[in-house]
Amino acid sequence: MRRLTFLLRPSWAILAVVVVAFAYLCFTVLAPWQLGKNTSTSHRNNLIAASVNADPVPAQNLLNTGEGTPPAGTNPADTEWRRVIATGSYVPNSMVVERLQRLNDQPAYGVLAAFRLDDGRVVLVDRGLIAAVNGSDLPMIAEPPSGPQRIEGRVRRSEGVVPGKDPMVRDGLRQVYSVDTAALSTVLGTPLTSFATGEHGGYLQLDAGQPGAFTPEALPQLDAGPYLSYGLQWIAFGVMAPLGLGYFVYAEIRERRRDRAATEAATPSEQVPAMSTAGSPAAESASAATEDMSTAAAAAPSDPAPEAHSETTPVSDEPPAKPRSTADRLADRYGNARR
Repeated sequence: MRRLTFLLRPSWAILAVVVVAFAYLCFTVLAPWQLGKNTSTSHRNNLIAASVNADPVPAQNLLNTGEGTPPAGTNPADTEWRRVIATGSYVPNSMVVERLQRLNDQPAYGVLAAFRLDDGRVVLVDRGLIAAVNGSDLPMIAEPPSGPQRIEGRVRRSEGVVPGKDPMVRDGLRQVYSVDTAALSTVLGTPLTSFATGEHGGYLQLDAGQPGAFTPEALPQLDAGPYLSYGLQWIAFGVMAPLGLGYFVYAEIRERRRDRAATEAATPSEQVPAMSTAGSPAAESASAATEDMSTAAAAAPSDPAPEAHSETTPVSDEPPAKPRSTADRLADRYGNARR
């Protein structure tokens, strides 16, 4: 356990906290966010694809009741994009303009109006988009046809209210920044019955060629998008982060072992005391060899003194011989005897 005490250092502790927090966010926030978007997009695509070949139903079948609850047998999650038919008439002077729209990548306005059904309930109708003039100016907008009408369109979910973007009146027209049934009911001063699409309710978006319709908003492409792959990537990141931390810890431990081994190899070994080698075979052999050499040196006779010559020794041109040491004489005598 002492090898892991370095993990208590501030740098390692902070790294561990960051990795754990990142993995937690990956599994609880980021991956569910992307996977949820993939689920909702796939569900929307399925509803659009099913509505293409489905026959339109009466609008009354998908409207909320007076208490704001969906009709029996209706699932609000499956109501959007359904094709419906409504019969009735447009409410006079009920036109509202939606700002900041795009049509063919150009500034445009959305046109909204109230439509009174034959049973007396009033619904919100999106008449479509109309291009701006001179860049961003509001064009002249024709009023919807009067009298009884039969219109067909798709149910859409309300967009909600944009914070800080309150409704206004400009150029004599009521203008809003988003389509929200509850907010437009206040703007028009008329109770609007919403379609059963969930919390915010829904409205009717006209198809092309319907009475009072302009250019309808194009249907979304039936593409699930990259959300599934993004969600799987966040899951992979959540798994890889702890694994990466574990690898760094292992690499640090391995590096510390190498440093410790290198330090021990570089440190000189302590000399062993002479007493510790006493009694060993090597010591006994060395002692015996020393005793033999001493005995041989004591038993060897000394060299006889050279005889004195009365006559004068002739001088030789050769250099005098180098005096021989006792070791050389002993080597000659006992070495030859051993041979």
